Amino acid sequence: MNFEGEHLLPGQLGHFFVILAFIASLVATVAWFNANRTASIPDRAQSWLKLARAAFITQVLSALIVFGIVYYICANHYFEYLYVYKHASVELEPKYLLACIWEGQEGSFLLWALCHSIIGSIFLLRKNTWEAPVMTILSLAQAFLFMMILGIYIFDVRIGNGLFVLTRNELEAPIFNQPNYLNFIRDGIGLNVLLRNYWMVIHPPFLFLGFAASIIPFGFAYAGLVTRRYKEWVKPVMPWLLFCTAVLGAGIMMGGKWAYESLSFGGYWAWDPVENASLVPWLILIAGLHTMLIFMHTGRALRASVLFAFLGFSFVLYSTFLTRTGILGDTSVHSFTEAGSAINVMIRTFMLFFTLLGLFLFFRHYKKIPAIHTEEKTNSREFWMFIGSIVIFLSAIFIIAITSIPVYNQLPGIKNLIIRLHGGPLAMPEDPEFLYNKVMAMVAIILGLFTAIAQYFRYKDTPGNVVLKKIALPTLVSALVTLAVVLVYPLTYDKQGPGFKIAIYLGFFAMFYAMIANGFYLANVQKGKLKAAGGSIAHIGFAIMIAGMLVSSSNKQVISSSLVNGITFEASKDPRTGKAEDPQENLTLIRQVPTRMERYEVTYLKDSAGHEKGRKFYQLQFTQKDKATGKINEQFMLYPDVYLMKDNNMSSNPDIRTYPTRDIFTFVSYALKDNTAEDTTAFNEVVMNIKDTAFYSNGYMILEGVLKNPNTGRFKYQPDDMALVADIRVVSKDTIQYAAQPAIEVDQDHLHHVDDTLYAQNLFLRFNGVTADQKIRLGIRESDKLIDFVTVKTIVFPYINAVWAGLVIMIMGIFTSMVNRAGFSKTKGFVALLAGALFLVFMFLFANN
Repeated sequence: MNFEGEHLLPGQLGHFFVILAFIASLVATVAWFNANRTASIPDRAQSWLKLARAAFITQVLSALIVFGIVYYICANHYFEYLYVYKHASVELEPKYLLACIWEGQEGSFLLWALCHSIIGSIFLLRKNTWEAPVMTILSLAQAFLFMMILGIYIFDVRIGNGLFVLTRNELEAPIFNQPNYLNFIRDGIGLNVLLRNYWMVIHPPFLFLGFAASIIPFGFAYAGLVTRRYKEWVKPVMPWLLFCTAVLGAGIMMGGKWAYESLSFGGYWAWDPVENASLVPWLILIAGLHTMLIFMHTGRALRASVLFAFLGFSFVLYSTFLTRTGILGDTSVHSFTEAGSAINVMIRTFMLFFTLLGLFLFFRHYKKIPAIHTEEKTNSREFWMFIGSIVIFLSAIFIIAITSIPVYNQLPGIKNLIIRLHGGPLAMPEDPEFLYNKVMAMVAIILGLFTAIAQYFRYKDTPGNVVLKKIALPTLVSALVTLAVVLVYPLTYDKQGPGFKIAIYLGFFAMFYAMIANGFYLANVQKGKLKAAGGSIAHIGFAIMIAGMLVSSSNKQVISSSLVNGITFEASKDPRTGKAEDPQENLTLIRQVPTRMERYEVTYLKDSAGHEKGRKFYQLQFTQKDKATGKINEQFMLYPDVYLMKDNNMSSNPDIRTYPTRDIFTFVSYALKDNTAEDTTAFNEVVMNIKDTAFYSNGYMILEGVLKNPNTGRFKYQPDDMALVADIRVVSKDTIQYAAQPAIEVDQDHLHHVDDTLYAQNLFLRFNGVTADQKIRLGIRESDKLIDFVTVKTIVFPYINAVWAGLVIMIMGIFTSMVNRAGFSKTKGFVALLAGALFLVFMFLFANN
């Protein structure tokens, strides 16, 4: 059968280049492996290197072409391709067409492979003796990634899920038996509404670039062991490790920014399983970064460095396993993939292969890895750095252990053991968020104190009371600031009792201590030399970020309340837990009726449809007036929006008013699902003189006068216009008064009515005309539709911008260290930092356009 309207050539080309990229990755892996194996025979090794590089370049070009073809078929809405049908739709803006590429499993693996291609290309440009073993590992990972999107059959077994499979071959429906089936497919399913946020255009590329970069430390550790250059690999890996931790950390917090701006739970971190799974490899790599610093200065902690390098990438793969196999079920708002996919076996194989390879090499070479067997002195920097690294590592293990509870219950052998020992499957803690918070609060206290003090010690030995003398002033300043916070701006989080509140105060002290102590160290010890100050800058940024989290979370205030007007509707559900929120923390706004919300008067003005199907924006006007004079001190608009979906569910996206010291965070917690039905109620006409009264079912109205060509309020008429406006005062039964001004216009012999609506009374007024004896004909219609309203929740987050500012400072510090460790000149270093900043700005502007 010849099917009409199909565009098969892009898919055929895309599939060809996927296969070519897979084969090229295998060839590059074998060639680099043999180049390393024959390193003692230069001519033979060189021939293998040439083959490997040619294969890798072929793979890179193929990956770029495949990505371009996928974007092309998505942008042109070729719904004959299943991937386009599942993830794209006609109304999507161009930036969201990018996001729909990496929404699905196959597209995310393609993005990951593209990031590996970028990392590998940069690595090859920086020529070094580690090329063959490191690129062996990277190319092998590429082969796994491309295998997952091969979409070919070997006998009856399908290898990978293809990006270019046809909808008619994968879905069963009668229309696919017709040659013109595409005439019946008007639109695709489209991007998940939770992902329709500009941060989802930026966040995944950064996250996957960080994931991709984590293979370089793994590759160097592998190279150091298989070549038996156990020590030499640490120095060249440091710039790559710093780059990885900077980009991965930024990617994780971009996800937090997405959650803050796109999910309605009112926060940026919810200890969601997928958030945790991406945080864990970052923590392990940070621990490895510090143990490598110890080794470079003292020769200690090399074994820990090797282990952390292997585990960093292994937990990246575990994160992928959690996210893309559906094993988490409904425990994560990030997990959009159904369990049982054929690709899941390959994901498990990918994860197990690299994890077992790393652990096998580590234990096989354990005794050969150089180690100093004497104990570190407690007055040395390396002692406290190593303790801090172990604390970071153990915190990562704690997080992943709790996060993996749903996994334990699905592994056959472990599941049966748990049932025998526990009497049933394991369940998540009753309050997992508090469990994470109380443990990580203690971790924050320890790390804050170590970060403040440890750098004042010298490596190997520190004489006398040097540390006490240098740390005395920062300690005093930090204690005084914490005391001032307790007295002037106390933290108000009492939900978990006084013990946890004390822990929060101690955490704040520790973070402020780290901030001040690193500032003193930067000024007094490093003398403001920024090139060598990357560590101190990163520590200051980290401390600011955590302090911002503590304050903004502890002192956030819900300022919306149903007690203001007594109207209560069903509140929205927390997207993390599915539990309904407290309805008293929501304020129902009737259209065009100002309502008090703490210091503000909030008016729901109107709603409007967005570009995407089912999306609606609500225009809310916030006004703050002087209590004494009634003068407006401040006025601004917020536009929270919702997606009204076919299953009668609602997805809400907040809007935020940002100030230097706070955010006003507002989202729609309840809205009318369908208020668009036509109102067939007719206008009843009454004839009135000035000061006459007319009645309606809920009150009466008085015609105060008739205005000719007014140029105030919503009317901007000119003196030579032909317009009359009826000035009407409406009084309801509860004595509340409203102003209404319907108008009539004459334009080139055409008559136009400008009706006025009092939504609070469901009342519509129309100026019908003037009688021969100069009386006013007024049309009155009382609607039988529901009153138009929206229910909102508004939260004030104090000092939340410290979180984002701290993140930026921390990333700047890590990049400064990276430039220093890479041995760049001042010019090259500046260019590298500038290029990174410009790329970030470009991505943000593109996504926010």
